[in-house]
Amino acid sequence: MKRLLLLEDDLALSQGIGFALKDIQLTRCATLAQAREALAAEDFQLLILDVNLPDGSGLDLLAQVRQTSQVPVILLTANDMETDIVTGLESGADDYITKPFSLAVLRARVNAQLRRGGAEHSGVVELDGFVFDFQRMEFKKDGRPVELSKTEQKLLYLLVQNRGATLSRGTLVDRLWTDGAEYVDENALSVTVKRLRGKLEDTPSKPQYLKTVYGVGYTWTVK
Repeated sequence: MKRLLLLEDDLALSQGIGFALKDIQLTRCATLAQAREALAAEDFQLLILDVNLPDGSGLDLLAQVRQTSQVPVILLTANDMETDIVTGLESGADDYITKPFSLAVLRARVNAQLRRGGAEHSGVVELDGFVFDFQRMEFKKDGRPVELSKTEQKLLYLLVQNRGATLSRGTLVDRLWTDGAEYVDENALSVTVKRLRGKLEDTPSKPQYLKTVYGVGYTWTVK
């Protein structure tokens, strides 16, 4: 049975979600502290995080989770402004559901994330001669192991999961360095890209995969 963590301080809503997801093993938490304890104790296939909580923001927990895991995350909140949604998604959320909502719709979107999680987040991504196992942190090129730093792994994951799309430099900097630093020199991103290319590309100066979109950012091309 799939294991799901629900962080929601509204007891009635939490109970309703529990009923809608009754065929899923659900761990219900009402505070960030409870959720952190649950995450330390076991693994989950999906997280549903409320944003506004008694002891802080679900976005803070999302940032912490993304430092070590790519588990699917759905944000659940009454903040329905476009800027709130963009902030949530750019912080690493996979989906964003605003209150009020239909429990049937929530269930459908949970199931969609669980299916996608099995194929993308927990599985092995194979592209041409590459094999990327982000769960085990094992990476191969033409059958040969490739050693990547944690930052290079995070960059590769973002690009591969969004292959074909261009990710801006600002978005990448925000997603790669989530340790609370007030300022990160964008040159750090350029250095990380250069090192990753050197490990994956046969001709780094003429990349086939990790390409620069000048004035915008980077993309992993779709062959």
